[in-house]
Amino acid sequence: MKKLIQTLKNIWSIEELKSKILFTLMMILIYRIGTHIVLPGINPIIMTAKQGQANNGILDLINTFAGGAFNQASIFALGIMPYISASIFMQLMTVLVPRFQKMQKEGDSGRKKINQYTRYLTVVVTLLQASAYVRYLENMALSNPGMIIADYPFLLSSVIVLTAGTLFVMWMGEKITDKGLGNGTSLIIMIGILGRLPQNFLEELTAKSTRTGSILIFIIEIAILIAIILGCILLIQGVRKVPVNYAKQIVGNRQLGGGARQFLPLKVNSAGVMPIIFAQAIMFLPTLITLGGGRDLSGIFTDQKNIWHMIIYTVVVVGFTFLYTALIFNPKQIADNLKQNNGFIPGVKPGQPTADYIGQIMDRITLPGAILLAFVGILPGIAQRLGVTQGFSTFFGGTSLLIMVGVILDTLQQIETQLLMRQYDGLMKSGRIQGRQTASAVQM
Repeated sequence: MKKLIQTLKNIWSIEELKSKILFTLMMILIYRIGTHIVLPGINPIIMTAKQGQANNGILDLINTFAGGAFNQASIFALGIMPYISASIFMQLMTVLVPRFQKMQKEGDSGRKKINQYTRYLTVVVTLLQASAYVRYLENMALSNPGMIIADYPFLLSSVIVLTAGTLFVMWMGEKITDKGLGNGTSLIIMIGILGRLPQNFLEELTAKSTRTGSILIFIIEIAILIAIILGCILLIQGVRKVPVNYAKQIVGNRQLGGGARQFLPLKVNSAGVMPIIFAQAIMFLPTLITLGGGRDLSGIFTDQKNIWHMIIYTVVVVGFTFLYTALIFNPKQIADNLKQNNGFIPGVKPGQPTADYIGQIMDRITLPGAILLAFVGILPGIAQRLGVTQGFSTFFGGTSLLIMVGVILDTLQQIETQLLMRQYDGLMKSGRIQGRQTASAVQM
């Protein structure tokens, strides 16, 4: 405890770090207030009573990322999701389209252009999603008279407000990244997820307290949850270190480098949380297809407890993990960078043999990483089958848990860096905290 208090004092004594923390907390407070401001023309009493209607498929994913604002018809109902969609699209374009590949290699100016295109695309995506969301509200209002009380063009005004709300959230995320602590976009998503934790925690506690002896089960659930979080930390930080040597360089009478032995860290889970997000979106699409006799596929593709859902979901996640890793990881580029910097892997020839060797290692470590990622993805369904309430089960795995663990690690790693720069002790007595960026960085 004494060590913790001293660490907090050290953090607060660094003026730059203190200002970053205060700025981040202020932005988070503004965001949380905005998630409770209902759209003009919506009756908040009726809307609150109907919050449980968006609890499946992609709607639940959006509601999770928006911190429950989607179900509340808030001005931040779409949250940061349109910006994420635009960012993913632009990231794929930088891999698939030569023009964007060239733009990305231009350095700072290229990144600024890509960021500007991402913002423009965010506006387009938000307008489309806002229009669909307002239609969704209007359809809900047909069975709930009095929910929409607007006496003006509700569609136009709501689309404008929702678009402005998403752009404001995007701006807050960028400001947190520039002037605050951590990655703003990821932090906003994490705060939205954590915003649902107290209510879901109380629901689970209430459900268990109604039965004799169930409090012990609840304590066991918390212990299992802590163990799963520790496992997710290992999954996020797990790397395969490939030894790299650098040849000696003689310039004039001076020797530059040479003989240095370093490691090339290859992540076990290079794809991060993206395969789970893609899988959840894909699993939602078949629910639109109906079978003969009025029977549909929603029982399989939207019910996390369904065994077939878990099997199909696992296959989709594993497939997307390999696909996304192949898109973002380029062994040939790493081999070329090593060759340009006089680096080589012991026992492997430079050039194409090095690229093949790195690609072979990535294939070997991606398979167990993909299986573990799929297992984390189906943990909420397993938890529900074991008696955990639906809301609380989302914290046992899936997108929510991976995002929370990753963002917290990144933020703590930034705080520790600030402490070590000023010759203070880090947050841990032994070792260093590594975030997702640290674990995945390949520095030549």
